[in-house]
Amino acid sequence: MDANGHGSALSQGANTVLGSPLRLLTGTLLFVATVFCISTMGYVRAGWPLGDAAYMVLLTIFSVGYGEVRPIDTTFLRIWTTLTIVLGCTGMIVLTGALVQVFTLFQFRRLLGLDRMQTEIEKLEDHVVICGYGRIGVQLAMALAEARHPFVIIERSPTKCEEARAHGHLSLVGEATHEDTLRQAGIAKARVLASVLPDDAANVFITLSARNLNAGIEIIARGEAPSTESKLFHAGADKVVLPTHIGAERITELILYPATGKAVGSDGAVSDMKRGLHDLGLELEVVTAIKHGALTGLNVRDAERQGNGAFFIVQIDRANGQSIAHPGDEVRIEPGDSVMLVVRGSRLSAGAIFSAPARPVRHGRSFITPGR
Repeated sequence: MDANGHGSALSQGANTVLGSPLRLLTGTLLFVATVFCISTMGYVRAGWPLGDAAYMVLLTIFSVGYGEVRPIDTTFLRIWTTLTIVLGCTGMIVLTGALVQVFTLFQFRRLLGLDRMQTEIEKLEDHVVICGYGRIGVQLAMALAEARHPFVIIERSPTKCEEARAHGHLSLVGEATHEDTLRQAGIAKARVLASVLPDDAANVFITLSARNLNAGIEIIARGEAPSTESKLFHAGADKVVLPTHIGAERITELILYPATGKAVGSDGAVSDMKRGLHDLGLELEVVTAIKHGALTGLNVRDAERQGNGAFFIVQIDRANGQSIAHPGDEVRIEPGDSVMLVVRGSRLSAGAIFSAPARPVRHGRSFITPGR
């Protein structure tokens, strides 16, 4: 995970410690109630009416000091009253402390806005759960916020959680590997979970937990090592993203096919078209026909035939400024042409065909290189 986040160190303490005072309060209430019932039955057994017995116990454990309801004139009553004082008063002291802790923490949570945030999270439906607010998590949250798509961030670092809250993002402090944290983030009603931690083992564990909690959720997981990809798929991920692999591929494209970035970057319509093709499993690339290249000098029909279905040509831009949209089969590819391709399959292998040097073809005793 890149980290899981939101909140400050104080808010994290409020979330983790609140359960302890509540458990203490519940246990102390049971203890005091037990002392009250047993002590009352003791006085009843000594011959007191039930009303007098209960009233005596209340006066004793609350240390009111109004005086004895009836004379404590037997050894049994003196011992029984002493035990009631010790156990009852001790229980009330602990109960008072537990009440103070609970009230203080609830006020503390309200001051930090944690209750409001949890209420907002509980209202979410069809949202995205982002596990980790590191480099990738930050960019993902910004993009989803810009698209106005609901999401919640799980981050274990209080500092990073504070950053997320400062940007107006709903976030939780906690470990995304814990099922309770995923439930708190509304995993049951979420549409997508994105586990973008830098820890492959954590991403696999989160994927397993999320799939167990919501069989229908779409899980997109990040992987650092290529060997992790199969593990994430086996754990239940629908899609796996390898940032290192994607980055290396993109740098390779910029080195080998710089014309693609220029063409797409300068034309908004082309950029939109590229996004639409990507949704159909196709890619748009622009390559330059090098002198004596493998396809330079061929017409469109023969070039596409040599590509063996890997691409088809949709536009040719001549070095002299002429642009040929939807070129016919007989249009010839000349050196220096920028050729726009719609690619199916590997973009790098398709573009590499244009960048490869021509292989000499033997005719009799002479060798002829295409494009010469």
